[in-house]
Amino acid sequence: MIEMQQHNEGELQIANWLRGVVAVLALAIGQFAGSAWAQEDDPAEQSPVAAAPASTSDLIPQRNLLQIVKAGGILMVPIIFCSFITLVFVFERAIALRWGRVIPRPFVKRFLHQLGEGQLDKEKALALCEENGSPVAQVFAAAVKKWGRQAVEVEQAVLDAGERASNGLRKYIRIFNAVSTISPLLGLLGTVFGMIKAFNDISGHDAMGKPELLSRGISEALITTAAGLSVAIPALVCYLFFLSRVDRLIIEIDALGQDVVSAISAEALQTTVKSTRSRSREPVT
Repeated sequence: MIEMQQHNEGELQIANWLRGVVAVLALAIGQFAGSAWAQEDDPAEQSPVAAAPASTSDLIPQRNLLQIVKAGGILMVPIIFCSFITLVFVFERAIALRWGRVIPRPFVKRFLHQLGEGQLDKEKALALCEENGSPVAQVFAAAVKKWGRQAVEVEQAVLDAGERASNGLRKYIRIFNAVSTISPLLGLLGTVFGMIKAFNDISGHDAMGKPELLSRGISEALITTAAGLSVAIPALVCYLFFLSRVDRLIIEIDALGQDVVSAISAEALQTTVKSTRSRSREPVT
């Protein structure tokens, strides 16, 4: 019981920490965006390198992150927000899908050993599973509740509990898939807006021989596309990685559940009783 309380307290602390991180990141993004787009496009506030006369000895002008984000346009805000969401849930899923948390080896070995040795009955086994509280313990508990029934019935209980555990382990993984889909679309939308600005500059001014008039629109188009892909690719990699880990965990849980079925089903118990009786009838030499 103490172990289960500690487990629940740990998950509550992780959830509170994630809520705090999301709130801080949302506040930081709001302040960051406000400071970026509140500035007016005043030529006097431009970089000294850009305002200085061009010469062969000047260095190539460089921009900091704030200037790059501002040049990307308003759609950089949701793209940055998607990147923070990905980062937060990478940490959350990395903690939640630890092998030792989902399938604690000491509990599994002790539980299966005691079942094999006949040291547990239904009540004791169920109490151990409820005390542990891990996903594999939940599957074991579903099997123990069918103690002494036919193997098919116990196995069906294991499959149903495994499906519920699978749904719990896949929680939040779809967020990575959503980010990997939405981020390139936001980048593409920014590209369209940037090209619209570029063509508006062409139609409103004599742009021939003045490429600086087109630079802002083309820059916004390229920056948003690059930013969207830079967020989408890691999000897709994380989605595939965590999905693969969940599949491996579910396969392991199913195999361990079959071991429990072979120990507590009616057929297994009858075999154990017959073996015990045959041993008791053997003459003592």
